[in-house]
Amino acid sequence: MLFKDIYGQDSIKQTFIKAVSSNRLAHAILLYGPQGTGKLALAIALAQYVECQNKHDGEACGVCPSCKQFAKIAHPDLHFVFPITRSSDSTTCDNFLPEWRNQVQEFPYFNLEEWEKTISRDNKQSTIYTNESNEILKKLSTKSYESEYKIMIVWMPEKMQEDCANKLLKIIEEPPTKTLFILVSEDIEKILPTILSRTQKFFVPPLTEADIAQALSDKYDLPADKLSNISHIANGNLIKAINLIETSQEENEYFNLFVNIMRRSYLRDAQGIKAWSDEISKIGRKKQIAFLRYAQTMIRENFILNLHESKLNYLTQEENNFSVRFSPFINEKNIYGFLSELDLAERHIEQNVQPKIVFFDFALKITMLIKMR
Repeated sequence: MLFKDIYGQDSIKQTFIKAVSSNRLAHAILLYGPQGTGKLALAIALAQYVECQNKHDGEACGVCPSCKQFAKIAHPDLHFVFPITRSSDSTTCDNFLPEWRNQVQEFPYFNLEEWEKTISRDNKQSTIYTNESNEILKKLSTKSYESEYKIMIVWMPEKMQEDCANKLLKIIEEPPTKTLFILVSEDIEKILPTILSRTQKFFVPPLTEADIAQALSDKYDLPADKLSNISHIANGNLIKAINLIETSQEENEYFNLFVNIMRRSYLRDAQGIKAWSDEISKIGRKKQIAFLRYAQTMIRENFILNLHESKLNYLTQEENNFSVRFSPFINEKNIYGFLSELDLAERHIEQNVQPKIVFFDFALKITMLIKMR
């Protein structure tokens, strides 16, 4: 992974290049920020630049033996820690290295949900288990094999079990010589404060619309107007932009469900509301939760549109066409009520409450809220 392969983030790249050139790179670095900004890609590019045997002009050469091993995510002095699901064989990352390498090589912009789908057919939640701390210590206590540094990239340290985090802290406090830690996080508030205090922190900001448009044009053959629209809606998140393209059919289903219930509620069509509740109760709990989150986004977007702040809106053309007429119904008097009811419905679905009851009750409350103007 070369710096030039990463979309945007030029300021951070230059900071890393200068730090390496002046031999002032901290031994523990934390890259943090929102999803889809290229934090993992930056971590790997930095590691490759550090280990490159012939770096020049602020870039790894890409052709030395070290760079060729990095291209395969298989350098002997590069180690990874990442969340995994418990298996009967092990609770350490090495058992999942083939899947990890494939995922990173395919495209290093992915989120935890996508990773969990790769390693678990049962949609199990992933964790960095306590046993991993012993593996970290073992890997870093030996001399480097080929390069000057041993590098440990920890993806999602906020997913560490407490014992593992405490042991990692001790290693960071007293690191073996020539060791570099790069932590990559989306939620630093869940990381031990003592770990945070011992890292040099770099905020990785959302990508610009131009950066996302470039990334999408490299990956997809899309018309310029669609590229521009998706890049705007993604709001700095490349993962979201890609998901918008690849899951447009599912998003369209949620849009139709949203429009249907808002119209039925406005008309106080009890039979239509019941039919809608029956329909959505059949799509499965995961999609029901996804719909409720989509509906929350639509309510917020319509409230912003009602404030005549269209530049702050992130809507598809179809959503915008509907919202131009619908947004006057979302205002200061009812937005809190809408969002509260959607949040309550989501919690009830997560608690396995009967979905027909949840959605019918939700829709009845909407009939009152939508009239508040």
